[in-house]
Amino acid sequence: MAHNSNSGLQKIKHLLQYVGLSVVILAVWQTLSQLGYIRPIILPPPSQIALTFWDLLRSGAMARHIGISVLRVLEGFGIAALLGLSLGIAIGLSRTLDRLTDLIIQVIKPIPPIAWIPLAILWFGIGEKSKVYIIFLGAFFPIIINTIDGIRQTDHKFVEVARILEVPRLRFVRQVVIPGAFPAIMTGLRVGLMVAWMCVVAAELIAAGSGIGYLIMDARQLSQSDVVLVGMITIGVVGKLMDSLIKRLERRLISWKVSYAGD
Repeated sequence: MAHNSNSGLQKIKHLLQYVGLSVVILAVWQTLSQLGYIRPIILPPPSQIALTFWDLLRSGAMARHIGISVLRVLEGFGIAALLGLSLGIAIGLSRTLDRLTDLIIQVIKPIPPIAWIPLAILWFGIGEKSKVYIIFLGAFFPIIINTIDGIRQTDHKFVEVARILEVPRLRFVRQVVIPGAFPAIMTGLRVGLMVAWMCVVAAELIAAGSGIGYLIMDARQLSQSDVVLVGMITIGVVGKLMDSLIKRLERRLISWKVSYAGD
């Protein structure tokens, strides 16, 4: 009974540590707004932002914008994951392919996705394809780079043992290389998904009529700072939920991995 009580208190303590700083910031923000130190037109108080969010949620507009943005992100991220993992594994296993592709990857990688918007419009028009393309670019490079690095970090002792025992290459890759690279691959997928979600705002600058990015840009033009902040916070919350889902999947797939969580 005492053990259960201590466990419950520990969970409450962890929860308070997790949300405590956020609650303090919101409380200070609200207090400063009520005292007149922060002008509502520049930075609306949390209470006003909450009411605006509730109005958008009740009208169904928020759910529609979130759904459309999530769908775009999943499309772009799905294509990026498929190509990034396939090419990353192929490049990681082949020195020749690495030499052929390294210069192109290293030159294109630093170009921010937003810089591709003019070309995306010329190539794909202002429809959904151009938006998905921008999101794809944002997610692709974290995935392929982490996949390559994960494969390259395969312990050389395993490679030597496989050669001595004459293990078939396909079996060696399937049972040794890929499992060993999996933590890095999952990190690439997590980072790729987060970048894809951030790119949705840039993607929805392309003549969009819906989505969280459109909601923010439309509110900016109308000087609705509360709606802008609702859109920004929504992007953060949905991004956090997506990351939590991938982390949970990672824990299931890599149950053998023991991570250092700090003291």
